[in-house]
Amino acid sequence: MARFGEVVEVEWLTPRMVRVVFGGDGLADFTPTAWTDQYLNALFVPDGAPYAVPFDIDDARAQAPEHRPVGRRYTIRWWDAASGRLAIDFVVHGDTGVAGAWANSAAPGDRLQIVGPTGGYAPDPGTDVHLMVGDESALPAIAASLERVAPTARAYAVVVVDDVRHRLELACPGSLEVTWVHREDAPDDADQLLHAVQALALPDGSVQVFLHADAAEVRAVLRHLLGERGIPKPGTSISPYWRRHHTDELWREVKAEWLAASELDV
Repeated sequence: MARFGEVVEVEWLTPRMVRVVFGGDGLADFTPTAWTDQYLNALFVPDGAPYAVPFDIDDARAQAPEHRPVGRRYTIRWWDAASGRLAIDFVVHGDTGVAGAWANSAAPGDRLQIVGPTGGYAPDPGTDVHLMVGDESALPAIAASLERVAPTARAYAVVVVDDVRHRLELACPGSLEVTWVHREDAPDDADQLLHAVQALALPDGSVQVFLHADAAEVRAVLRHLLGERGIPKPGTSISPYWRRHHTDELWREVKAEWLAASELDV
């Protein structure tokens, strides 16, 4: 049985982030994971394809290449079991891209087929300090993860966005310090995120890291945290969500090679 959501609400959170809330009978058997970075594989139907949501995935993938569904991974911002509703926050760039273009024009009644969820990270309740670093693409996971931080823990979030208009309200049960990095303040500085993390004075205690952003930024911050600060890698969640000047398909082709090379950095 295909699992799909029907759009019931659309809310623009920032000039480039839109929250799409899904509901309907297609989510009747939805079961969330225990992870705060849980994500879905959303399947987008190309224009002109001879099928519609819900569809048989194997049959759809047997279509001509231009008609096959296009998959994109998206973090679940929240799932409300009582109402059977699920929210995904999309970063959009107008009509550019597959998923962003769909979300840019999403309206109640639209449908989106999904596979999952899965995940692999959640704040450890026994950790003293939680450091979450990322950009717009990581904000849904950072926001969801902060909400699960233990009341006795200290949390630090460092997030890079274009400017103040792209900030979101972040909160957690423990103490929270948020550092917003604005690209417009230093458009020629490729290491803005790294510099902000370097400037952090983290307290003593065990540290758990969540680091997701552009590949170059992730690699630079990774070297600093694991190599210079000596933070243990076990328990961390570190991944490049995307890479500048690469389409999603091109990035998938070279990502394994990039990950292998980054392992040699620390």
